[in-house]
Amino acid sequence: MKAVITVLGNDRIGIIYNVTKILAEYDVNILDISQTILQGYFTMVMIVDIEKCTIQFEELQKKLHDKGVEMDLNIRIQHQQIFNSMHNI
Repeated sequence: MKAVITVLGNDRIGIIYNVTKILAEYDVNILDISQTILQGYFTMVMIVDIEKCTIQFEELQKKLHDKGVEMDLNIRIQHQQIFNSMHNI
């Protein structure tokens, strides 16, 4: 099962580290990643495999959201099917 993670906010040191640390801690595998900085604004999209995730999806959502609040970022994770439906992919 796959999910899409988006991260948006002002660029700063440690964004990728803090997000991927959570994913590694719960055995979430990153399949694809794209990140860029647009005029100081950090954007990242990841496709991840949550098949072997060691916690419930909702708990992973909360951990990523809480890290986003802590770092003043918008971090969202959605099941890939939901993301695709919302964006007509």
